[in-house]
Amino acid sequence: MSESTAPVLRAEGLVKTHHGEGAPAHAVRGVDLSVTRGEFVAITGPSGAGKSTLLHLLGGLQRPDAGSIWLDGERTDGYGEARWAVERRKRIGIVFQFFNLVSDLSVADNVELPALLAGVPPRKARAEREELLAELGLQGKERSMPGELSGGEQQRVALARALVNHPPLLLADEPAGSLDSRGTREVMRLLSRFHRRGQTILLVTHDARLASAADRVISFFDGRIADDAELDGVPPRGKGISGVLELKD
Repeated sequence: MSESTAPVLRAEGLVKTHHGEGAPAHAVRGVDLSVTRGEFVAITGPSGAGKSTLLHLLGGLQRPDAGSIWLDGERTDGYGEARWAVERRKRIGIVFQFFNLVSDLSVADNVELPALLAGVPPRKARAEREELLAELGLQGKERSMPGELSGGEQQRVALARALVNHPPLLLADEPAGSLDSRGTREVMRLLSRFHRRGQTILLVTHDARLASAADRVISFFDGRIADDAELDGVPPRGKGISGVLELKD
């Protein structure tokens, strides 16, 4: 498969078990998944189903116990922490539920930091930051500190930070999980806007409103894919609880 026809993201046989006090928690149980360029995929399911663990595996924040992940057709099995950090700066933007902004950096510095770390010249990083903050309605907030912003504003800053390097893939982990209904609508509107421009998005959410913005919804239950369906009337792609997805590239 050539890189041009390869899915942006593909996973085969992902397994992750958490070991702590008590019995092992089987968070991800043999998941196969493929996301093509330009798709907006929502992964839904109850709390504790393993959704966030799956997203963390796909973003290299955790390592699977078994299985493999491909980015743009390139297998990542041999990636160490440093290589995954590079991928998260260049190819994967991540937005978290609790924003994860650097509290002692200004809004401008939070957004510019990934670009500077990726080697973007300071002038270009500043221009990218200015454009994104303007689009996200954050003009005049550049010098503010994260703690001075509302939750919705902080999440918009986090979205700008995730998109500043124009990553092919955006991973969003419960991005409205700590926001009120207004903030949730705002996040939904912004994700839809970037998707219309061709941004590939993989969203983890328990919120049906957010999931409705996607064009494909995967139901995740007990560490497995229970269903995988298009929202436009196209027949489901899934094969039941086995989590095997048959996708044509």
